[in-house]
Amino acid sequence: MNDNKPKIVVLGAGYAGMMTTKRLTQKLRPEEADIVLINKHNYHYQTTWLHEVAAGTIDDNRSRIMISDVINTNRVQLLQDTVVEINRDEKRVMLENGEVDYDYLVIGLGFEKATFGIPGMEENAFTIQSVDKSRMIREHIEYQFARYKNEDGDKDELLTIIVGGGGFTGIEFVGELAEKVPELCSKYDIPRQKVRVVNIEAAPTILPGFDQELIDYARNSLESRGIEFKTGMMIKECKEDSVVVGEDEEEIKAGTIVWTGGVQANAIIGKSGFELTKGKVNVNEDLRAPGYDDIFVLGDCSWVMDKESGRPYPPTAQLAMQEADICANNLRALIHGESLESFVFDNKGTVASLGGKHAMGTVFEGKKLFGVTAKAMKNVIDDRYLFLLGGPLLVLKKGKFRPF
Repeated sequence: MNDNKPKIVVLGAGYAGMMTTKRLTQKLRPEEADIVLINKHNYHYQTTWLHEVAAGTIDDNRSRIMISDVINTNRVQLLQDTVVEINRDEKRVMLENGEVDYDYLVIGLGFEKATFGIPGMEENAFTIQSVDKSRMIREHIEYQFARYKNEDGDKDELLTIIVGGGGFTGIEFVGELAEKVPELCSKYDIPRQKVRVVNIEAAPTILPGFDQELIDYARNSLESRGIEFKTGMMIKECKEDSVVVGEDEEEIKAGTIVWTGGVQANAIIGKSGFELTKGKVNVNEDLRAPGYDDIFVLGDCSWVMDKESGRPYPPTAQLAMQEADICANNLRALIHGESLESFVFDNKGTVASLGGKHAMGTVFEGKKLFGVTAKAMKNVIDDRYLFLLGGPLLVLKKGKFRPF
C-alpha cells in the first residue's frame, strides 16, 4: 500500500463496519486513502436474523454474506484475523497473526453478552451472538426433542425452553419458537402441550420502549401460540438444567436456556483502555472517541446520546447504518481538512417480528402496524439493507419478498 496516503482501518464487518467500508469506497478515490477491513470471518452476517437461525426457521447460510461479494477487493484490503488489542498511542492494532498500523481507525467490533453478574449465566446459558452460536441453539433444541422421544423415564423438563430477557431479541426469538415448536412436535410425534417456552423478564413489561398497545398485541399474539411470560421477575441464578427466579426463588427445570437479556461492547474496547460507561464508549457528536481525533467508535461498541431525551439511542441495525454514513463523511472531511458533521438519528421506526405472519411496530412518524402489514414492512426493511449493501443482485439472492 502507498505510504503517502492515509490508511483507514475498519475493525469488524457488522452493520456499522460493512456500511462504513462500502461508503468509503464510494466517497473516496483510490488515490485519496488506503482502506483495510479486518474481520475474524470472511463473511458478514445479518445479526437481526440470528434469532431465526437459532430457532431453525431459516438456514444459517441465508444469514451469511461473503464480504468479497459486496466489498470491492481492488479498493479494500480484507484481512481475516482476530483483533487482540488496540494500541492507541502507537496507532497500531494487534492481531492474533500480526499487527496493522493506522492513520484513522473505525471500531465496529460488535457485542458480547452481558450477564450482569447473574451466577451461572456465563457458563450455562446459550446466547444468540453469532451464526455458529445460533446454530448450536437450534441443534441443541432438536437434540432435546430427540432425547425426550428416545430416552426412558419422566423427562418433561427436556422440552422446556427458557428465554431470559423480554427485549427485542428475546421476543423475536420466542416468536420464531412459536412457529418452530409445532414442527418439531410433529417430527418427533410429541404433543404440543408437553413443550413449554417461558420468557422471563425482570422489568414489569416485555419490549420496553414500545407503546402499550403494541406490547399488548405482541404478548397476546405469542400467548395464543403457547408462549408463557414471567414479567417483573429477575433470574437469580442459572444452573445447568434450571433457572432460579423471583423473590420466592422458584426453580424452573429446563432442557434449553437462552440468555438475551443484555449486551455490552466487545471486551477488547475496555482492554485497550477506552473509558467505558455501562460497557460502552460514550462517543462525541461526531462519533469519535473522547480525546481521540483519529478513532471512531460505532454500533454496539458505543453510546450516542439523544440530546432531546438525554438518553442514548438504542443500539439497532438502523442506528449502525446511519452512523456509518456520518463516519464515512467525517473521515473524508478529516482527510481534506474540512469540518465534521454531528450525528443526528433519523428514526424510521422499529418493527418486531413475532414469527410467521405475525409482527408489530411503528414506521415513520409513529404509525402503528400489526400482523401481515407489519411483517411485510419488516421484510422491506431487511431487503433495503441488502440493497444498500450489495444492490439488486444481493436482494434477489438473500432477500425476503413474501410477508410470510
